[in-house]
Amino acid sequence: MKEVKNLTYETKEILEIVQKEEITAYHIYKNIAKKIKSESNKKILENIANDEKKHSAIWMKYTHKDASPSKLKVFWYTLVSRILGFTFAIKLMERSEEISAKHYSIISKEIPEALKIIQEEERHEDELIAMLDEEKLKYVGSIVLGLNDALVEITGTLAGLILAIQNTKIIALLGLVTGISATISMASSDYLASKSEGRDDAAKSATYTGISYIITVLLLVLPFLIFNDSEYILATIVMILTTLLIITAFNYYISVAQDAPFKRRFLEMASISIGVSFIAFIIGVAIKHFLGISI
Repeated sequence: MKEVKNLTYETKEILEIVQKEEITAYHIYKNIAKKIKSESNKKILENIANDEKKHSAIWMKYTHKDASPSKLKVFWYTLVSRILGFTFAIKLMERSEEISAKHYSIISKEIPEALKIIQEEERHEDELIAMLDEEKLKYVGSIVLGLNDALVEITGTLAGLILAIQNTKIIALLGLVTGISATISMASSDYLASKSEGRDDAAKSATYTGISYIITVLLLVLPFLIFNDSEYILATIVMILTTLLIITAFNYYISVAQDAPFKRRFLEMASISIGVSFIAFIIGVAIKHFLGISI
């Protein structure tokens, strides 16, 4: 690589940012790799870490400075990988890197050779990341099944009970009974469906479905347990906001971990859940009126 002298101040600043990003990424990948049981995934992450270290060394030839990793970033992404999985943490990190196309354009004017090397190595990293195989992501379909069914069924059930019952604790009781029963039913159905397809992981698939379902149920019922008996309207508003929050968080996770479109999936899930709630609310009002039920 040819040495480039008299770099502009702007280019030097960008190079220092890039160098720090690379050495930080090296430490993040190394930390994540330490906790992974799968030897194949561990090896891939160690290879990526070595690539990041090489990147940092290349930029150091231009900055003539040592770069220290950002301890906060290393801690944050390591923590995220423990909670939400290493694939999500890695792709989130790649998305949030400070280096941009604009920065690349500035660098290429003064050190095109270095830029070419880095771009080639980054393509190699993308190929390695695509090879990662995380168990959690294998069961996204099961999680979607449990989450989506719970959002539709429980929001519909609770909305339908609001004016018919007008008591948060009774609504919560009925919601929990319905939710727990539906969780067992959904998990059992998923298990039988997986078994009929000849899958060896039927029990695990059913577990993911059941867990996602019951967690969603508890989050949706929680407002009716917190608010006073007569505050059923307020509890309903919080339930709807919780529904939108769950849909937002889940779709953001999928959009990062699986490079899936966020907006379309979010609008689809939100419109179905809120639409069903509205229809169930109207049905609840109609039933109360025609049957004359008052609790």
